[in-house]
Amino acid sequence: MVATAATRGRGRSPAGKPNPIDVHVGSRIRLRRTLLGMSQQKLGEAIGLTFQQVQKYERGANWVGSSRMFELARVLDVPISYFFEEMEADTAQRGRQHAMGHVVEVVAADEPDPMTKRETLELVRAYYKITDAKLRNRLFEMTKALAAAGAGAVDRRAK
Repeated sequence: MVATAATRGRGRSPAGKPNPIDVHVGSRIRLRRTLLGMSQQKLGEAIGLTFQQVQKYERGANWVGSSRMFELARVLDVPISYFFEEMEADTAQRGRQHAMGHVVEVVAADEPDPMTKRETLELVRAYYKITDAKLRNRLFEMTKALAAAGAGAVDRRAK
């Protein structure tokens, strides 16, 4: 028997792997929720789900239907397009292959996306709590200078 979408569950490959597009959308949900300082519990309550269901969305284990995505966009105060922003072309291609029932190998990145790290999200949240725009800009410029100096030090060590 050939595994079809109906026999293996929506959005799942024959091997049970989630569609790469669902994984991307889930990571965007998590990023926005975390940037807003919202718990999975609070987001779930706002859209009528349990926090476990929100977890499944964020992992890409469950696909997000259009009406649910509409509600997520409303609660997270983003346009629908937000969920698809920054999606790599290869992710979209693997998602299309996945949807057609082809086995799609997911190539793991050497390092996780820094935008999904809790440290990054906490830093961004703290940064935007600085109400003085001039001070915030000075911190931004200092951070860029430190990053450039650090990159220069790495380059010098490599020579």
